Amino acid sequence: MTEARPSTLSPLAALAPPSSSRTWQTAPHPSLPIVATACSDRSVRVYSLTSFNLLHSVTGGHKRSVRAVSWKPNTKGQSVLATGSFDSSAGIWRREERSNNEDDFTNRRIGAAEDEDGRDEDDDYEFSCILDGHESEIKSLSWSPTGQYLATCSRDKSVWIWEELEDDNFETVAVLQEHDGDVKCVAWHPEEDLLASASYDDSVRLYREDADDWVQVACIAGKEGHEKTVWWVEFEGSGMSKKDFRAQREGLSEEQQRYIEGLERSGPRLATCSDDCTVRLWRRKPRDQPESASSNTGIPSIIRSAAIDEDWYQEAILPQVHERAIYSVSWSRISGLIVSAGSDGKIIVYKEQWRKQTPNGTTGGESGEHMDVDASRADQSNSLTEWVVVAELFSAHDVFEINHVTWAKRADKGKRREDEEVVVSTGDEGEVKVWTLDDTTQA
Repeated sequence: MTEARPSTLSPLAALAPPSSSRTWQTAPHPSLPIVATACSDRSVRVYSLTSFNLLHSVTGGHKRSVRAVSWKPNTKGQSVLATGSFDSSAGIWRREERSNNEDDFTNRRIGAAEDEDGRDEDDDYEFSCILDGHESEIKSLSWSPTGQYLATCSRDKSVWIWEELEDDNFETVAVLQEHDGDVKCVAWHPEEDLLASASYDDSVRLYREDADDWVQVACIAGKEGHEKTVWWVEFEGSGMSKKDFRAQREGLSEEQQRYIEGLERSGPRLATCSDDCTVRLWRRKPRDQPESASSNTGIPSIIRSAAIDEDWYQEAILPQVHERAIYSVSWSRISGLIVSAGSDGKIIVYKEQWRKQTPNGTTGGESGEHMDVDASRADQSNSLTEWVVVAELFSAHDVFEINHVTWAKRADKGKRREDEEVVVSTGDEGEVKVWTLDDTTQA
């Protein structure tokens, strides 16, 4: 018998018209109420989240399926979209926007002269340039938070980092070949130029720049990592330790206060999902002392600084509800909720909460941050928090696999509050569906 959940995922809309071929990924725009979907028919479809209709069909840049899409952040006056394809290339597309303000965009759309499908024929996305170098299909790409770097990864086992020097002029600054298998996903840390990658070789690797060279600073693999292919990596939002339940500082125990302080020192955590049917969270061990001042002498060195290495450890394995491979996980930057989806057609939503106190008044384990850091490697029952499933949806795309799932800000006229989010799922049958998360415990 299926366990009752406190929330439910309810269908809001299906983006129309759907693709006639497989869809891989849907990326919400960082500031506008639109999403871009990567399609197997060599196109990218841009849909409105206010009308749920197709606005643009972006074609002509790739010779094979578009596998991945990523919007460049912090652009003014234009939208910049990166696309990764099975043809081994990445494309850069640009579109001039009369406004990057969501309200202005929505109002303009309502009054604009659009055709019956809701398309704006005045402007389209222009193909700016192509980035060549990979020897096989690109599986994922991601802009850094500042927009300075674009990371791409491929079946050729490599991760490339590109730097945009000026419009349409990109330079390859790193070719990282640490993985032993197909690299499935890349993601940037929200506060630092720190890049994570996930691979068919069952590992997660992290990189940063050191002495004008990009190097691996951590590897999550072996007995402390996933047991099978890692499909997706995504960082927690910036400053989330100060939000949600953790923001309620009054009434917290000293142990809980120390846990929050430890999270703030560690910075955003990392979520991963795998063929082993698990979603896992990783946390960086804070440094006891600042990095050696010798790294700031200004004197070039061919010797890599050991201080750049990082220690990432497993903080939690989320409740195991999926029955087959998990392809995608998304961590809300508003609520802190996590959503996952994959081969079994399920969409699962998880929430973090304080672990219930034991009879002696503690939340388990000894007190102190170092206890939490060390004990969590082997026994997460010592953790002060736990993750619970709050919503579970079966057969979200009928019998088809779900290739990607993400949170997006709700923008249609039915939104119930300004910070409300929706879940957007992308399926093998070509459908992109939008879901609301409803609390079933309230009337």
